[in-house]
Amino acid sequence: MDPRIKILRIGVASCGIAAGAEAVQSKLKECAGSIPVVGVGCLGSCYAEPMVEAVLEDGSGILYGNVTPDDVPGILELGDAKRFTPPPQREAKQLVRVMALAGRIDPTDFDDYVSHGGYAGLKNALEMSPEEVVNEVKLSGLRGRGGGGFPTGNKWSFLAAKKAEQKILICNADEGDPGAFMDRSLMESVPHQMLEGMLIAAHATGATKLFIYCRAEYPLAIKHLRIAIEQIRERKLNVIDGRTLDIIIKEGAGAFVCGEETALIASLEGKRGTPRFRPPFPTDSGYMNHPSMINNVETFGNVPLILREGGEAYAKIGTAGSKGTKLFALAGDLSNPGLVEVPMGTTIAEIVFEIGGADRDKVKAVQTGGPSGGCIPVELFDTPVDYDSLKALGAIMGSGGMIVIGKDRCMVETARYFLDFTHRESCGKCTFCRVGTTRMFETLERIVAGRGQESDIALLEDLGRKVKAGALCGLGQTAPNPVLATLRYYRNEYEEHVKNHRCPAHQCGALVKLEIDHARCVKCRMCVRTCPVGAIDGDFRIDPEKCTRCNSCLDVCPKNAISRTDIGE
Repeated sequence: MDPRIKILRIGVASCGIAAGAEAVQSKLKECAGSIPVVGVGCLGSCYAEPMVEAVLEDGSGILYGNVTPDDVPGILELGDAKRFTPPPQREAKQLVRVMALAGRIDPTDFDDYVSHGGYAGLKNALEMSPEEVVNEVKLSGLRGRGGGGFPTGNKWSFLAAKKAEQKILICNADEGDPGAFMDRSLMESVPHQMLEGMLIAAHATGATKLFIYCRAEYPLAIKHLRIAIEQIRERKLNVIDGRTLDIIIKEGAGAFVCGEETALIASLEGKRGTPRFRPPFPTDSGYMNHPSMINNVETFGNVPLILREGGEAYAKIGTAGSKGTKLFALAGDLSNPGLVEVPMGTTIAEIVFEIGGADRDKVKAVQTGGPSGGCIPVELFDTPVDYDSLKALGAIMGSGGMIVIGKDRCMVETARYFLDFTHRESCGKCTFCRVGTTRMFETLERIVAGRGQESDIALLEDLGRKVKAGALCGLGQTAPNPVLATLRYYRNEYEEHVKNHRCPAHQCGALVKLEIDHARCVKCRMCVRTCPVGAIDGDFRIDPEKCTRCNSCLDVCPKNAISRTDIGE
């Protein structure tokens, strides 16, 4: 065992645990002797989990990636076998501020957070008047990170101006976008940071009760929040301006629509989570008719930074209309999926290619803003990422999901995939969303099944515009985005589907067939053994009637002898 090792850190957030970190942690504790083994959060390089950091006496650290229990003896000798160095461009393009402590501290250790500057922002805020705190947040230019981008300081001022016996502060931790995990990572890795932001907001607005609405699918985040809340109570940090604040966690049942603030409030009240018309806005009449204000996890996570360094300093990062940094969950067709943090104004190309490691020759588009976002073609990747620039392209920032789409993907099928999610998540309250999104989805189903007509394109555009204009809440108003954006940039693919009943990407199962190139086939029988429906016979021919186009045979063929071709060829 190398005597220079002072501490061993291992990432045991959800991404690490899913990759096998718990077994590695047990092996470290078994073999490390007197060296402390500290479970920490996510460093963001999810593709390299499980990750272990050996912290040396001089304060430097050596990272190890994709660690297994068998690698532990080598790590304790500071061997080179599993040393991990993040790609230089990935580090150079990031500016890690909100997540600076993630992967560096024990999420359950109050003193660890404080020793790294935690609660300094709250201390500064309590030495200021509520009005001064609100003005500092306004000066920072912070906009809501939940997707809407509403100026945070303005929202705080609305609640602060209300004279009421009860004022409610709510953290929206109902992160429902498929592929998004920014809020989860922050709560798992630095729960006190979000809570510190909420306590600062309570002082600034006069809030009397604090709710955290967190999806029940985040058990580790909830566990760490409960520990942190108890630590806050023990130290009476929840006593703000003479008020003892209740901090209550409400576990959501997974309804996507409850990310909308009025639906979230209804769910908090024990009602069915459906939105309502506004006005009145929540800051006038929200939870149990009390003035209420909602910000999301990342928004509250930014607040301690503002109160530590000042709003003016915070506002020096970002663009004129979008200040600070933004967390993104990178996924899809790229080499380095995970969590990244970049200054507002960083281009899509920098995020996708230089940080995400995607192959420039193989990328077709990127979907921003989750299932309600829009697909942006690679030709527009020089666009800076901020609220206004993405909106101009027919996309949205959303909460920060970013899915890279390769050239082998069908954009019609991509739109169908996202609309399949949103139309199912409609609460059904308004006709435009309930019926309109369903009819759009049915139309896309016909098109990818080879039964589309040229009139379907006009129908999708007409329905999409009407749903956006008439839907009650943000779910319905943004649900048509994937369809309208792909029609805007990839209309030719829709036309190929409905005019020629052909999928240019050879992805839509009903429009393609699988064939084996016998000149390349080595008769290893991997495809025969793998096919779940027995569609490949002893002569290595694929029965198109039996074949379900599941691609299992393509995945296992060692010679790439199987290909997808047009059904008519």
